[in-house]
Amino acid sequence: MKKNLADTISESHLFKGLPEPQITQMAAIAEDMRFEKGATVFSEGDVGNGFYLMATGLVKIFKVSMEGKEQILHIFGPGEPFGEVPVFTGRHFPANAEAIAASRILFFPRKAFIDLITANPSLALNMLAVLSLRLRQFTVQIENLSLKEVPGRLAAYLLYLSDEQAEKDQVTLSISKAHLASLLGTIPETLSRIFAKMNGQGLIEVEGRTIRFLDRKGLSELAHY
Repeated sequence: MKKNLADTISESHLFKGLPEPQITQMAAIAEDMRFEKGATVFSEGDVGNGFYLMATGLVKIFKVSMEGKEQILHIFGPGEPFGEVPVFTGRHFPANAEAIAASRILFFPRKAFIDLITANPSLALNMLAVLSLRLRQFTVQIENLSLKEVPGRLAAYLLYLSDEQAEKDQVTLSISKAHLASLLGTIPETLSRIFAKMNGQGLIEVEGRTIRFLDRKGLSELAHY
């Protein structure tokens, strides 16, 4: 059953717990948008005239080096906001956003949203909490990319997914292995070799996009190596 705007907003990480009148106000300013797989949501340098909330689908946030190499910074799914920082700074988007699956995305114009949080400070508190979490995620990602070898990055990501999916013994990848490789700062061929090696070491068992943990303690040791 298709969710209406108010349901999508009320169940999101950003607005969960807000009273119904504020949810209704948010729904009133939201623009309901659709993006096909591969469609650009925004490009680096575009004016940050609002922010987005995932309803369905997946979006990758990425940058491209001068040499043309893509580095994925985040992948967002249902319930997650993105592009929030320009709402407060009024600056340009610092990276690119592209749908990697057919997606329904809600867009909140900057001016209308600023008017709402001026009248309802609790909206700003929720957004600050999400931004603080996002900063922590960036810090962990930078640490992983700069200090850990690829096997450690992969182990750390799998354990992170385990927490996100509330699964102790297995995780399901929602993204392709090519996207996962970019997220971890490597290439698909290297990632495939590492998956095979970890499988041979008895740490994991891979079946398609399902990854079973055979030795969670060993994974944790690898993640912190």
